[in-house]
Amino acid sequence: MTQSSVDQAYLAKRQLRKGTAGWLLLAGLGVSYVISGDFAGWNFGIAEAGWGGFAIAACLMALMYLALVLSLAEMSAAIPAAGGGYSFARQAMGPAGGYLTGLAVLIEYALAPAAIVIFIGSAVEALTGLDGPLVYLLFYAVFIGIHLAGVGEALKVMMVISGLAVFAILATAVALIGSFDADNLFDIAPTDAAGASTFMPYGWYGIWAALPFGMWLFLAVEGVPLAAEEAKDPARDMPTGIIGAMLFLLFTALLVVVLLAGAAGAEMIGQSGVPLVDALNAAGSPMLATLVNVLGLAGLIASFFSIIYGYSRLVFALSRAGYLPKRLSLTSSRKVPYLALIVPGIFGFLASLSGEGDLILAMAVVGATLSYALMALSHILLRLKRPDLPRPYKTPGGIVTSSIALVLALVALTGVYAFDPRAFNYTLMLSIAGVVYFFLYSKNTLVAKNAEEEFALVIAEPAVSGANG
Repeated sequence: MTQSSVDQAYLAKRQLRKGTAGWLLLAGLGVSYVISGDFAGWNFGIAEAGWGGFAIAACLMALMYLALVLSLAEMSAAIPAAGGGYSFARQAMGPAGGYLTGLAVLIEYALAPAAIVIFIGSAVEALTGLDGPLVYLLFYAVFIGIHLAGVGEALKVMMVISGLAVFAILATAVALIGSFDADNLFDIAPTDAAGASTFMPYGWYGIWAALPFGMWLFLAVEGVPLAAEEAKDPARDMPTGIIGAMLFLLFTALLVVVLLAGAAGAEMIGQSGVPLVDALNAAGSPMLATLVNVLGLAGLIASFFSIIYGYSRLVFALSRAGYLPKRLSLTSSRKVPYLALIVPGIFGFLASLSGEGDLILAMAVVGATLSYALMALSHILLRLKRPDLPRPYKTPGGIVTSSIALVLALVALTGVYAFDPRAFNYTLMLSIAGVVYFFLYSKNTLVAKNAEEEFALVIAEPAVSGANG
């Protein structure tokens, strides 16, 4: 049997539904990944740095994400494979570099839903009195079930849920504009920390400590390229989708960071578990506050739902290439990688039983930050080593832009360590286990001999689909 016939038989059982997502659905996917971060979590950065210090930290993280997104836009148009960052790193750094990048993204995407479902449980408890393992199981089962119905159906459901969450943010912003007072931004008294002032009351150290919270406004937007193989026109839709999502998220981040503290006071918002709700109550809009409290659950569900999609496509790609057990990349008659949805969901559900949502989320952030550095490095190396690679979209600024993302990702990684050393160490242990698995086993089970051959198999899939009806 020839190599090509082996490839066709293998790939015939591992096909995603191509042409499902246009740029608007891809942008919606990017917003869905992130939108829950606008509702809570970021605001604790104000308690670390004061409003001005957090604004600086958030701007630095916004710059990191924008530079990274512009780099990913180029790579996802040139290498439209479902592995996203893993696929880019595989081309730039070989099998080991590709696997390490994929492992870092997988830690982020497998753990984040486990953390989010714990937060969903808390929100459901506040509304209904129900919480705990049965709630976690119900949400995993329902939303994995929707994904199993097919990618087109899943992305449309996701857009509706995300739309409700976006409405809550925009309605909050409109309601708070009349209560905005710039003096409220600076109601935290300066400390004696180095560099402390009315603008940044906790000094330079506060800015560093606030970096992880600035990430929460954009965390996971980098997952849009995981949908590359299901895009209608990857060369056009991937750059438009991911950049469109990032620009919209910059807008919503500006609204919540400025208007909430400006209406209710930085000190209060920095301590709030539900900052949008508390700001509305402080501004005298209790009915809208109640509605936003309910719609905040939609934000959590949108991120939970979309990140499940993201991890399934990454597991699919790593499995198809042979890094993970090959059964995980089998697809159903609906072209859905059913085991790649179900198996990580089981692990996520088991992790959620710990109830340690903050710790699990911090571990996901460690994985994310490490993956950002590796993806930015991939962009630099591809520009240097593969200048002839067709690039339908080119990153403005070239490797200068990706170098900015790389440096800021490394700085953010130190901030993440300072924020939660325990999460950093646990993530390191997971990474070491993954590396041992690769070098002792999976490096010997890879399907393709090199990155070019692997990508050739991916782009050959439409012919396989036609040959197999």
